[in-house]
Amino acid sequence: MADVLQTLMEVEIDPEGTFKYILVRVQVPGEEGHRDIVRGTRSAEFHNHIFEKLNPQLEAMGLEAKPLGGGKIEHNSKDKKIRVFGESTGYGKADHSVAAEKLRNAFKDYDVTWSDDKK
Repeated sequence: MADVLQTLMEVEIDPEGTFKYILVRVQVPGEEGHRDIVRGTRSAEFHNHIFEKLNPQLEAMGLEAKPLGGGKIEHNSKDKKIRVFGESTGYGKADHSVAAEKLRNAFKDYDVTWSDDKK
């Protein structure tokens, strides 16, 4: 069952714009190990909207998920730049360094930066 964790995309974000994101820890109930994933979209008015859409999909796969925090992503595909910053009112600030590392893995030719700035 732990193999299902490896099938999850580590990063799924909108292709352009500034939007909310969450860092989520996913694991198989009762088993060791986990995978942290990044999800972000402009369609989410609040951070919990991302989780409310994601969680049923993960539960259907037999997985448990826990939000670790959130923030914002500024994705500029033309200049190949991603900036991670801000925080979630409901979930608190995600560890942006972890999110940035996952984004670097997914967007290898991008300049990915992060800060604890609110804006």
